[in-house]
Amino acid sequence: MPSSSTVSSPRALLPVSTLTALDPSIQSVWRIKLCLLYTVTFVGILFFALMRFFSGMGWLPILSIVGGIFLLMVLYVVVGPRWRYRAWGYALHEDELVLEHGVITHVRTVVPLRRIQHLDVSQDLFEREFDLGRLIIHTAGTRSSDVVIPGLPLSTAERIRDDVKQYILDDPLTEDVL
Repeated sequence: MPSSSTVSSPRALLPVSTLTALDPSIQSVWRIKLCLLYTVTFVGILFFALMRFFSGMGWLPILSIVGGIFLLMVLYVVVGPRWRYRAWGYALHEDELVLEHGVITHVRTVVPLRRIQHLDVSQDLFEREFDLGRLIIHTAGTRSSDVVIPGLPLSTAERIRDDVKQYILDDPLTEDVL
């Protein structure tokens, strides 16, 4: 956990510069996943376009639509992960975790460390190749009770998990309950 001299007031709004960015290689992971998704989607679109072509529709409208969709997909694969990466940030303070993300809709989440039930560090196949992980934080409550920080180096995700676990074990309020 950060030392008390680097921790700002819990109620103070954080400028974006004080947030820690995700690992830059998460952009590659997001691009790979988008390419896989868009390849499957594009095969379906292409199949639909061929069916329309053989049913008597001309080739020019079909080619225009399929080409336009393909260009939009390629543009989003190139630009989308970069925008998403720039919009993500997190900060771990003495008693709370702050997350900010969202390109179109900006979301700021503040998780009091006291409300955390348990923590998971997970990796999918692509994250494993880039030595990245996701920190999944399960909090008390029923609605939106899981908070995920993607794109962390695996060692950082495990360190944050261990720091928060230690905070929970050292918390005087939880000791009174036990």
